[in-house]
Amino acid sequence: MPNVFGAPHKGTEPRHEQVVFCQDEASGLRAIIAIYSTALGPSLGGTRFYPYGTEEEALADVLNLSRGMAYKNALAGLDLGGGKAVIIGDPAVDKSEAMLRAYGRFVESLNGRYYTACDVGTFSEDMDIVARESRYVTGRTVAHGGAGDSSILTAFGVFQGMRAAAKTVWGAPTLRGKRVGVEGVGKVGHRLVEHLLEDGADVAVCDVNQSAVDRVRSAHPEVEVVADTDVMVRTELDVYAPCALGGSLNDDTVPVLASKVVCGAANNQLAHTGVEKSLADHGVLYAPDYVVNSGGVIQVADEIGGFNFERAKARATGIYDTTLKIFALAADEGVPPAVAADRLAERRMSEIGRLRGILL
Repeated sequence: MPNVFGAPHKGTEPRHEQVVFCQDEASGLRAIIAIYSTALGPSLGGTRFYPYGTEEEALADVLNLSRGMAYKNALAGLDLGGGKAVIIGDPAVDKSEAMLRAYGRFVESLNGRYYTACDVGTFSEDMDIVARESRYVTGRTVAHGGAGDSSILTAFGVFQGMRAAAKTVWGAPTLRGKRVGVEGVGKVGHRLVEHLLEDGADVAVCDVNQSAVDRVRSAHPEVEVVADTDVMVRTELDVYAPCALGGSLNDDTVPVLASKVVCGAANNQLAHTGVEKSLADHGVLYAPDYVVNSGGVIQVADEIGGFNFERAKARATGIYDTTLKIFALAADEGVPPAVAADRLAERRMSEIGRLRGILL
């Protein structure tokens, strides 16, 4: 079991504020809600429904993901902290109205310290069900006053981050004429492909789900298909875009990576601390995942005040400037972009978070 109360998981940052284990035996619910920080405001992060092999795997994932949400929300300029939840199970088999409503009761019990949303294995329709038991739900359907599919601005934000990387490496904020490999063409990846093609990029894709690949190819037969991730990372690319599950950048993939830029939608792309330095040593510009994929959380966060798509999209457009700022800071301080991004996020959490100490 990970040592929740022991040494910090990274550097000297604060530990998680709260970790809640939720069980409803009748519906089969087994969930964990992790709140990393509420320094900037209530924590916000999606609910991942996934068939983890063990409770230890689920806990490790939710701890990492909730920390990432705190940093993501900070750099997105949101007055929100970082949290995340996982439900243990196969969503195709185990998901039910009773389970989702039971989960909603646990979210409600936190009295607004945690706002939930969609993630892997959950959808806007699921959030509508959760919301029947809790006020603290975002990512709802448009019919119920929500933002709908958050993958729309997630993909848009990744594209903005990729434009910033192109500006830094090639001098112009466009992917025109560049070869981009998109690993994972599900909810976010297939939308990213659309942006890239519109911008004039050449695109290659892979996905473990053949139907996802077929959908992209049906709409865009010019898109190249490669066999799998192992082939993708070795393919001569200008940009590698991981858009599936995390950990794709590791001690095995970085040495064989044949691209100048890594910029994708997946969370926790770096398998462990130190990979960011290996990427820099190999001459690869890494756009920190939690910076460029923050368009989705920007979209759902906008629901809290009454959703307006154009307002949310305008804020997501700012991912371009934030990513450029991180690249510039990394160059000035001689550190990898991932380190520069962490420093900026920690600075905002500290400088703005301390204001809560001023009593009203």
